[in-house]
Amino acid sequence: MNKTFLQLFMSTNTFLIHASRGKIGSHLGKQTILLMHTTGRKTGKHYTTPIAYFPVGSGYYVIASNWGQEKNAAWYYNLKKQPDMTIEVSGKTIEVTAREAQGEEYQRLWANAIAYHPDYNHYKEMTSRHIPIIVFEPRQ
Repeated sequence: MNKTFLQLFMSTNTFLIHASRGKIGSHLGKQTILLMHTTGRKTGKHYTTPIAYFPVGSGYYVIASNWGQEKNAAWYYNLKKQPDMTIEVSGKTIEVTAREAQGEEYQRLWANAIAYHPDYNHYKEMTSRHIPIIVFEPRQ
């Protein structure tokens, strides 16, 4: 996918979701989109990233596919360094702790994700890396 187009699309979608408090831009086809607020591990800069999500228990999860690229997206490494963060879902800001799914949990969440969005299998075929699944657990 063209990197410039993707960046423009993501910044426009982020603006629409945030400005409309989730009423515009948070549904793309079958997918629902949340806004992920992270801190750069090297720069300390604040980043907001729109990403498709799935509900799980009292939280949510995302697939770190990076569109099938060979490297994980920068936000993945930012979350590994600073897992306490916020997300915006349907106009609500939620404080969460991010963690990577492993083992049986990973398999179950992957199966659920591809049932709704089979393109994740295509992304998996495009890369030799393991595609992480990140679970966001609300902090109380």
